[in-house]
Amino acid sequence: MSRRDSPFRQVAFNPPWGLVLALGGLWLACSGAGSDRDRRLATIDGDPVTMAELEELIGDQLGQLDHEYRLQRHQLIEATLDQVVDDRLLEAEAETRGITKTELIASLTEGRVEVSEEDITGWYEQNAASLGGRSLEELYPRIEEFLRDTRRQRILSRYAEQLREQSDVVVLLEPFRVELDNQGSPALGSAGAPVTLTEFSDFECPYCAAFSPTIRRLKEDYGDQLRVVYRQYPLNSHPNAYNAALASLCAQEQDRFWELHDLMFAEQDRLDVESLKEKAGRLGLDRDRFDACLDSAQYAERVRGDVLEGNRVGVEGTPAIYVNGIPVPRGVAPYEVIAEMIDEELARAAAR
Repeated sequence: MSRRDSPFRQVAFNPPWGLVLALGGLWLACSGAGSDRDRRLATIDGDPVTMAELEELIGDQLGQLDHEYRLQRHQLIEATLDQVVDDRLLEAEAETRGITKTELIASLTEGRVEVSEEDITGWYEQNAASLGGRSLEELYPRIEEFLRDTRRQRILSRYAEQLREQSDVVVLLEPFRVELDNQGSPALGSAGAPVTLTEFSDFECPYCAAFSPTIRRLKEDYGDQLRVVYRQYPLNSHPNAYNAALASLCAQEQDRFWELHDLMFAEQDRLDVESLKEKAGRLGLDRDRFDACLDSAQYAERVRGDVLEGNRVGVEGTPAIYVNGIPVPRGVAPYEVIAEMIDEELARAAAR
């Protein structure tokens, strides 16, 4: 099947190839073996410039680029697979009806894709700020074509969805996943659980506090099938979040992470250093040990490592949730959304 024959819009994919080519070997190295960090990229009077030296300067940008490339690649494959499946379903339905696919599409869209002058003017007014000052008269034909095409695609997509429900369509493509190094992070549940839910969170974030009961409910409902891992992602906009992150790891040192976790979310208005220490005392932690841990910022590198990994896997705000490395579409997602993702992962595990 040629792309030209497809009734569905092709997916635009524009990876930063100029940057990829400019980085050259650097791009490949970010996902290669660790020993590649010792590779010499240049010498100055015999003194080497190694990959490790460049990585120190570049920071986590290589990881972010690698993540974006893999995400866009997967999205392109996924969208094209959907397109091929829908095309074949339309072809099969047309054959069943004894007509061509073109005739089937015409019968589905005839009289349903026309747009009015009001539609075109309304779209122009809503999007004028991003149109570079071009006039309605200049863009009128293109807007009209765009709106017709959009309506056409919507009709065909809905019909193809109906055909999927009537057919035995099994999608074998795995969802997009990120690799997370959760070793040493606070966790509830067995490391051998078939599903791991990883949350990048901020103790001063109200959305994270609101999401905390959902995490607890999921753990109660799925029991040994689910492991919950907490990763630190204190936001710069929250002045007490960083110390709260440190405090939580000081509590983990005394096997009391989750108790302090719950208390800090319950009392988000009191997360200054003295209040953190008071909470630790109220929970019965060894205060001398806890205070020394917090005052010395003992776990600063752990927090920094979590933030860097969060940046690498696309975290932009909190809470950021991953189910076996699959990003949850929205931060504060409803229980049902995450439960469905867990069920799908359990089904995949059972099928292996």
